[in-house]
Amino acid sequence: MRMKPDTSQWRDPQAYAFIKGADADAIAWEFLRRNPQYQQDFAASRSAKAMRALRKRWGLQFRRSA
Repeated sequence: MRMKPDTSQWRDPQAYAFIKGADADAIAWEFLRRNPQYQQDFAASRSAKAMRALRKRWGLQFRRSA
């Protein structure tokens, strides 16, 4: 299943106001989550092995919860 982005508000400056205060991680995530190839890879990663491959391919690191 492919994640379809909501493009209905793309011209509304308020929809992107968060970028002004966003750090590099947040901006990188915005670009990554909109990438069609990443969306396909994510949808296909149903096993732990596939998730490790996804992290390696896209250079992802997840923080462990405390």
